[in-house]
Amino acid sequence: MNGIEIVSTGYAKIEKTLDNQQLEQMVETSNEWIVSRTGILKRHLSDKSSAFLAIEAAKKATQNQDLSQLALIIVATMTPENNTPSNACLVQKALGLNHQSMMCFDINVACSGYVYALKVAQSLLEENQYGLVIGSEQLSSIVDYQDRNTCILFGDGAAATLIKKSQKLFFSYLDSDGNEEVLFSKRNDYLKMKGQDVFKFAIKAIPLSIDHVLNQAKMTLNDIDYVICHQANERIIKHVYKKYQCSSEKFYMNLQEYGNTSAASIPLALAKMNEQGLLQKGMKIILVGFGGGLTWGAILMEW
Repeated sequence: MNGIEIVSTGYAKIEKTLDNQQLEQMVETSNEWIVSRTGILKRHLSDKSSAFLAIEAAKKATQNQDLSQLALIIVATMTPENNTPSNACLVQKALGLNHQSMMCFDINVACSGYVYALKVAQSLLEENQYGLVIGSEQLSSIVDYQDRNTCILFGDGAAATLIKKSQKLFFSYLDSDGNEEVLFSKRNDYLKMKGQDVFKFAIKAIPLSIDHVLNQAKMTLNDIDYVICHQANERIIKHVYKKYQCSSEKFYMNLQEYGNTSAASIPLALAKMNEQGLLQKGMKIILVGFGGGLTWGAILMEW
């Protein structure tokens, strides 16, 4: 099996939060309305760039790690600090690895970014090589806080995973369908979203992605310890686990604390689960991303 293993995780701590009661003072909404439709209680907002957050997450994930075999840094983001250089190159510099031979680049696949980045890393890494895969977003920089369709959902965040080439299980399915009208952010403009269309898309894309990787692995959902979906909306995730008639505990959620952090949401969930001791060696997990593009996909891997 030509797979990868997650060696360590880390995330950026963002102290400033925006809760639903504060949003009530900013836009026509209410705590009850937000919770009933999204499950979100608050979100974190950073006055620092996505590159700064990516660097902080990377430092946490690589603390006390030997980086001599680090061959790759990928940052998944749709809110990069610059047009160029990439956030990944800024991470390389901050880690003091400027003169170490490696590939560094960003990818923009919106909320599917981490899943795509992990697959790209798996395909590029050679035996004994390590990679750093990061999801980092400063979505507050493109959110209109007078638009209640978007401002209630999105928050800032960053998390990193240090990975290495391994023989562990790894199955992937990635897909896209060019449609810029459902979820988009034009250059120098706010993020815009058609909520109902996103919901309809997500509840189809998630089971489709899960079923694809389960079929490849010749497994059922009973063989899987956790499904970690992109943390977009509690109603979406509830719809999926009810469809599979399985326990809600199998579908990890922390969106109530962080909101939708786009490419950061899945690695942030992994980092929090790892911190809480929920992930044990040998566990089988499915990571599912879906978002703008439209893009979607899943990875089945072994912890």
